[in-house]
Amino acid sequence: MGVIRFGAIGGTGWLGSALLAAALKQGVIDETATTVSTRSGRRGSLAPFAGLTFTTDNHALAETADIILLTVRPQDIASLSLDLSGKLVLSVMAMVPMAALQARFGKARYVRAMPNAAAEQGLSFTPLLAGETVTQADLAIARSFFKASGEVEEVRDEAFLDYFTGLTGSGPAFFANLAAAMERDAVKRGLPPETASRAVKQLLKGAASSLTADQTTMRGLVDTFLEYQGTTAAGLKAMETAGLEPMVRAMLAAAEAKAATGL
Repeated sequence: MGVIRFGAIGGTGWLGSALLAAALKQGVIDETATTVSTRSGRRGSLAPFAGLTFTTDNHALAETADIILLTVRPQDIASLSLDLSGKLVLSVMAMVPMAALQARFGKARYVRAMPNAAAEQGLSFTPLLAGETVTQADLAIARSFFKASGEVEEVRDEAFLDYFTGLTGSGPAFFANLAAAMERDAVKRGLPPETASRAVKQLLKGAASSLTADQTTMRGLVDTFLEYQGTTAAGLKAMETAGLEPMVRAMLAAAEAKAATGL
């Protein structure tokens, strides 16, 4: 078999660029056999990869590519009228289920995946779901492509993929929202905004290191602080009293429902 031809539709967006850059740097896909389509024609952050081919013609890309990455915004899917029959299609679009992909693009071999913003740092957690006609060779290609951007976990049920869309796909924004609330509280207490920002960012760096250590469990770390019965324990108890668990359940359920019900 010759070189596998890879095509990315919408590949210059932030997520597409991050996924492609990681795969190119690690040699998962061949730079000279990869075509990227973009409505603007601009190369964006992929400009350093001189061997890439850029196009504004999605139909031409679809005709020549063996594997296609769909990385357009879900609300833009209506603008795509392509026959991808016989291709291996990797979709990172939330809210567009397997049935909708097949109805719009034909009988391709579909893999749905949900990377997150941490793909830019190679730290994404990416669940993926293989369609019924996907082969083991296809699945190996998909895993290799997404593993270049972080960890990969295969799921067997599209409902789990919808849940992961909220849990890990949206998750970085949820932590950012908590951090932003902490910054605002610090500023209201009189700290300069730049000091509040530096303090919270450094806190997040340290917390990430502690929480991702091999022997650490989230619950175990919380219990350790509760046992000290100090200032941290007082804050943790206040979080529970204010309704932490219901808030988290509502947050994840809303994201899951949006992913499941579509546009």
